[in-house]
Amino acid sequence: MSGAPDGVAPGSAAAWVLAARPKTLPAALAPVVVGTACAWREGGFRAGPAMAALAGALLLQVGANLANDVFDHEKGADTHERLGPTRVVQSGLLSGAAVRAGTAAVFAAATAIGLYLAAVAGWPVVAIGLASIAAALAYTGGPYPLGYHGFGDLFVFVFFGPVAVCGSAFVQALRVPELAWWTALPVGALTTAILVVNNVRDIDTDAAAGKRTLAVRLGRGGSLAEYAALLAVAYLVPALLVGSGRLGVWGLLPLASLPLALSRARRVARDRGRALNASLAGTAQLLLVYCVLLAAGVALGR
Repeated sequence: MSGAPDGVAPGSAAAWVLAARPKTLPAALAPVVVGTACAWREGGFRAGPAMAALAGALLLQVGANLANDVFDHEKGADTHERLGPTRVVQSGLLSGAAVRAGTAAVFAAATAIGLYLAAVAGWPVVAIGLASIAAALAYTGGPYPLGYHGFGDLFVFVFFGPVAVCGSAFVQALRVPELAWWTALPVGALTTAILVVNNVRDIDTDAAAGKRTLAVRLGRGGSLAEYAALLAVAYLVPALLVGSGRLGVWGLLPLASLPLALSRARRVARDRGRALNASLAGTAQLLLVYCVLLAAGVALGR
């Protein structure tokens, strides 16, 4: 066994928790919170669909994490030189077959929730759900894994931004408010920023494994510029919404997190290798703080 953390036994519940990667779950939670705030503002909030959207989003994230764990191992991207958190298949904590079965079970549970949402919101939910599962599997699996060819950033932006935010609003309000499209932009941008940190950390090992992420293609300097641009998008959008009258002054609440964002940007620019794991967690924290403030600004900013 290689790289397994102390106290985690092979096949244990702790190994499955590790495989689910709980620290990534804010990326699933944040867009649902923002989409729900958009529905609330339109008078369309419904608790049942809101909770189902949240559960479905969390299951899709866990399923994607499990799929990535086994697919990256099979493609040789995860080795003993890995700088990121432990991967359960590579470290021997769980077998590839077990993780494949777990992936199928998690996606089956997400599908069951999707059927409920389709019953209350119609056929668009089916399209959203199928596309989300396909993207989760295609990210590192299949004959043309998206993450291996530089398309990961684009698909993360689309599915954690417009798809997740607008989809969460739709299943409650039964339409997509204009504000959902606007607020999806910063949510997608900050979620993509998390991926940028992950891929900057792994530039050397990914390049050696033939994994041509956007970070590998752009290099460290280009990737840091991408990170800065994504943060700029996140903080420009609230100002535009307030300036255009789409939100009241409460819409500026997300700017309260700007000092945190600047701190994260400085650390990402400074750190290298395993030290970027803290920046990865810090960017996920920034996403959650920003989105809570954004949701509050949307709900209050009439």
